[in-house]
Amino acid sequence: MSLIAIEASITLNDASVRDAAVAESARFQKATRDEEPGCLVYCFAADPCAPDHIQVYELWADETSLAAHFDHPNYHNMRDMLGRYGLKSAVSRKLRIDKTAPVYGPDFKASASFD
Repeated sequence: MSLIAIEASITLNDASVRDAAVAESARFQKATRDEEPGCLVYCFAADPCAPDHIQVYELWADETSLAAHFDHPNYHNMRDMLGRYGLKSAVSRKLRIDKTAPVYGPDFKASASFD
């Protein structure tokens, strides 16, 4: 069984509403984390380099839990709420993670290797 990551960038029509959209999304983020089995990470955050962007990072235990999320009211409520803020675009992708390893070793040195 493989982890599933989703990364996305949402661009709003009006940068001045971005922070309000992120703040309003907090209740749906928390509900998703608390109520949906298999949700390991669910984060919608303001992009500090682009005032009209929201960055999304999700991590799911497996495809079954992600599929259930797409049918869950939390997903529909988040999608509808973001839509009310005026979406210019949304680009997303899912990634299947077949192997994991720590970034830092016992010596606190970063490594790109999975060995």
